[in-house]
Amino acid sequence: MTEKDTHTLEDEKTVEDTEQDVIDTENDQSSASEETVVEENANPLEAQVVELNNRVLRLQADYDNFRRRSREEKEAAAKYRSQSLVEGLLPVVDSFERALLVKPEAEETQSLLSGIEMVYRQLQETLKNEGVEVIETVGQSFDPHLHQAVMQVTEEGFESNQIVEELQKGYKLKDRVLRPSMVKVNA
Repeated sequence: MTEKDTHTLEDEKTVEDTEQDVIDTENDQSSASEETVVEENANPLEAQVVELNNRVLRLQADYDNFRRRSREEKEAAAKYRSQSLVEGLLPVVDSFERALLVKPEAEETQSLLSGIEMVYRQLQETLKNEGVEVIETVGQSFDPHLHQAVMQVTEEGFESNQIVEELQKGYKLKDRVLRPSMVKVNA
């Protein structure tokens, strides 16, 4: 081989190398652009996946809150299921108490009164079993959540803001006030 042939071979190798470099560069650019396209497409997809995951988590939290509220409402409904019945019976209890204040003169009236007392005790026991309690008043400090002040008086032997007299009994069903006590309060 001659020098000319050697240059030609080298030039051919250089041209081939250059062509290969161009092809490699194009492939790299093509790969890079494909990765960019994939990344650009992946970012919206990833964003959509993240958004959907957040939506699922919010829905799950909402559902958990709904279940908790439903359970609490059911418990409250069960706890206070007899409230309307008890509220309807409170005037009956008041009437029994007024009837028991009557002092009988005849023996027939005495036997009728003892029958009324027996029914009254049964009614009180039934109400107690349902969780109904009488609100304590006389000698207690006035509590606006439990008592309704009808009168304010000045009496010796009582502290300021202390209940002097109960005018009407108040009742609670478990921890809920059904009817506040009507009371006289010391000034």
